[in-house]
Amino acid sequence: MTGLAQLERRSLCSTLTRVGPHAPTLCDGWDTSDLAAHLVVRERRPDAAAGVVIPALADRTARVQDTYAEQAWPGLVDMVRQGPPGWSPVRVPAVDDAVNLVEFYVHHEDVLRAQPDEPRRALDADVQAALWSRLRQMGQLMFRRSPVGIVLVTPEHGRKAVRGPTKLGTVVLRGEPGELVLYGFGRGAVAAVEVEGEPDAVAALQETRLGL
Repeated sequence: MTGLAQLERRSLCSTLTRVGPHAPTLCDGWDTSDLAAHLVVRERRPDAAAGVVIPALADRTARVQDTYAEQAWPGLVDMVRQGPPGWSPVRVPAVDDAVNLVEFYVHHEDVLRAQPDEPRRALDADVQAALWSRLRQMGQLMFRRSPVGIVLVTPEHGRKAVRGPTKLGTVVLRGEPGELVLYGFGRGAVAAVEVEGEPDAVAALQETRLGL
């Protein structure tokens, strides 16, 4: 059975092939070759990937990533398509979905929404449901920097408080799960999310850099 993360991986690789190695992305300073190299390092070079979360190791991660980014584009995309080594537990669809669905969805949108005149895609209901499940699990971590309380509300899946009220109050974020994921990962400028709350609370949230 093919998992949702694998389907998103394939779709991302098709987009990467279509737009080429030097297309813009929403990731500061990265074009598509940098983004693809990041995904390869994340899955194939755990010895070098730690710099993503440990600042002291960031230079080494950047050097390894740059080496991959300089490789021929078809081969680099193929490495993304092939995924991790065969011994990796991520090869199990359930593990893959838990570890990679959000990662590939967000980075796919990083590519799509940075392209001029690229139409917004409509996500299948099962993908939206899976992203909502991840929001419920990861919401506290995703919004840990928020200076205000956060309640997520979706049209089909209900609501979830992911950060308790603060002295500034609480803000309601309303949208489809995929859009809420993008907002929580710091893509609020492009996410179709309605932000509801007192003006000071909304302003405080919008001035805060969210993202893992």
